[in-house]
Amino acid sequence: MRTKYSRVLLKLSGESLMGQQGYGIDTQRLADYATQIKEITDGGVQVAIVIGGGNIFRGLQGAAKGFDRVKGDQMGMLATVINSLALSSALEAIGQPAKVLTAINMFPIGEQYSKWRAIEALEKGEVAIISCGTGNPFFTTDTGSALRAIEVEADVMLKGTRVDGVYTADPEKDPSAVKFDEITYDEVLSRGLKVMDLTATALCKENKMPIVVFDMDHVGNLGKVIAGENIGTLVY
Repeated sequence: MRTKYSRVLLKLSGESLMGQQGYGIDTQRLADYATQIKEITDGGVQVAIVIGGGNIFRGLQGAAKGFDRVKGDQMGMLATVINSLALSSALEAIGQPAKVLTAINMFPIGEQYSKWRAIEALEKGEVAIISCGTGNPFFTTDTGSALRAIEVEADVMLKGTRVDGVYTADPEKDPSAVKFDEITYDEVLSRGLKVMDLTATALCKENKMPIVVFDMDHVGNLGKVIAGENIGTLVY
């Protein structure tokens, strides 16, 4: 397998794990993700993963309904742990070793995250699944993924979403939206595009971490991105 990248941080959307169910974890979607991830690790790529928790609970939505924001965000962090355990189980079921690391101490559910533990797992051929975002309230899992991508010295942050790249507007709402093949961080910020939240985008910009936004729900796309095919949008 020809690969453009040797170490990646893959950000997966919690919502995408719902599949067609509208809530929770769709086992077929989980299996599709696991198969694609194993294909690229078999090709020699080191993979760290951060998953959102929006299929189970979102702190901001909880806050809007009267939850304390800090407690709501902590509930969201726990949702990411559930998704991480599900993905690690799906990977191990097909013979791909995986290690769940948690930003908050949750032994024995997962080992407490540190850069060195994550890199050690990657170098042993394990998929390092890093949960709980940054471990702090008021930060999204996008910011968590940007931070982890920089910490584990990934070549790129791959943001797997339900859309096939970055558009001038939300393509699900505006049929006239136009897709970018590539775009700078500054243009993302000045246009107010919802690629990631501002903190995550600024963190990637400051540390020169390129981002590829692509449709992860289309089976085979992850391998295409790794091979350097021009799908999705490069943010640089």
